[in-house]
Amino acid sequence: MTKVYFQVNVPIKNSVRPEQCGLHVLTGPADTWSDALRIARETCDTAAAAQEAGFPIPRRRPDGWGARGLRPGWVLDWKAATVDAWQGDRTLRTTTPPPSWRNEFIR
Repeated sequence: MTKVYFQVNVPIKNSVRPEQCGLHVLTGPADTWSDALRIARETCDTAAAAQEAGFPIPRRRPDGWGARGLRPGWVLDWKAATVDAWQGDRTLRTTTPPPSWRNEFIR
């Protein structure tokens, strides 16, 4: 299967000042939108662990994914994350996951 370049948008909220909110965007190639979400979450988890341990956030992974710009104290809402795929013409198209996907991959 040909890898598609995906954009994963994850809503974020400041845990100290909940009125402050935003969006963390991760990008990279994957085989499917569910793979893109899984890889994005793994990338963020790795970056957050490094940050919490006092190390710099890792640069872009060899597969092209990276999680620069994580903010300490901000909570990522993975249940509300969306996945969009970039097509060859560079037009962004939103993909809609099937209903069963949410329960299977979001924990």
